Amino acid sequence: MLFSEEEFKNSIIKCNNSLTPGPDKLSWRYFKVIVNDSSCLKSFVNIANVCINLGYWLIHFKISLSIIIPKPNKASHDSPKIFRPIVLLNTLSKLIEKVISERLQFQLISKNIIHSYQLDELKQWSTMNTEVILTYFIHAGWVKNLSTSIFVRSTVWSTYIVPARCQS
Repeated sequence: MLFSEEEFKNSIIKCNNSLTPGPDKLSWRYFKVIVNDSSCLKSFVNIANVCINLGYWLIHFKISLSIIIPKPNKASHDSPKIFRPIVLLNTLSKLIEKVISERLQFQLISKNIIHSYQLDELKQWSTMNTEVILTYFIHAGWVKNLSTSIFVRSTVWSTYIVPARCQS
């Protein structure tokens, strides 16, 4: 199912204008102004739909900027554990990921795939739990001889693509 302009509008409204921009240096404040132009919004939606239909994530979306921030109230900075890495992505990439995330969450809830006890703070849900469940669904698709794949990015696991199973 293709993404709609409405999904993009709903996702961008929730984006915090004060967040630090990624390598494209485009803040949410300016990006929201650009998206108010219907032809720009339509182009962004078309880019997202083509990426999903082709199963290809543009190189521009993979570019990131990593910043290392020391954790507060630490007496010594001699251990890697006291630093927190922050990965900044290009703004359009972040928006497309937000739309995909909201679509996935809607589908998981509407199809009763997630137990009702797990719905509290779903957007804050454990990344590990989500990745384990998504991996399970991919493998379940393989058992049924379906070609399935999903792009996963997290701070817990490195970025990877669970590949589609090749059919002969």
